[in-house]
Amino acid sequence: MKYFLIVCMWTVFAFAEGKTLYSFDFGKQPSGDAIEILQSQGFEFLLDAQKLEMKLANGRLELSTNGAYTGLFGIHFKKPVENIGSVVIEWGVEKFPQGVDWEEGNNRLAVGALIALGTERFSSGVPFAEKAPYFFGPFIGEKEKVGKRYLGKLYRKSGRYYCVSNKKGLIKTHFNLYEKFKEEFGKEIPPLVAFGFQMNTKNTIGGAKAFIKKITFYSR
Repeated sequence: MKYFLIVCMWTVFAFAEGKTLYSFDFGKQPSGDAIEILQSQGFEFLLDAQKLEMKLANGRLELSTNGAYTGLFGIHFKKPVENIGSVVIEWGVEKFPQGVDWEEGNNRLAVGALIALGTERFSSGVPFAEKAPYFFGPFIGEKEKVGKRYLGKLYRKSGRYYCVSNKKGLIKTHFNLYEKFKEEFGKEIPPLVAFGFQMNTKNTIGGAKAFIKKITFYSR
């Protein structure tokens, strides 16, 4: 019995998250105009983000579109966050855009995260596009293989996308950044420098609808 309890305790702690390094709870923001409220919290809005229908309601950030847009919004840390281990995201999809096919290169999504690591920058692979640091892009996909690593059309040396679920509705994603970085790039993980979320419905039809409740980064 004593041995059994020790094993159970080890299992709990082995899978427990580390110390909270940073957390943002969309559910604790006041209801209303998401862009105005989130800008006051340090969020930046890029590409078509301000064309998406975004609102803080029902204890979450809700985003949707009936058009073909690529919107990105997030926070760039003034001071990099060291000792990064993992991220936990509470989020979900209510409607997937039609025509997405990561296997054939149509890399679109209802909602995905972008997590930037380190200050070293890499070429996009095409002329005139900005360089970018290492990044991971966990996303919720309708038909993509859960757990599979995908490459985008750009930043193929430094960016990695992972499908984390095919389900609709609220899910809780645990993504081990530290282990995935060692696995993909063969070195110690650099500090967290920025994070964001995106909705991309270019080259799809029917629009998309998703939501985000909370994101938390933990130490290793």
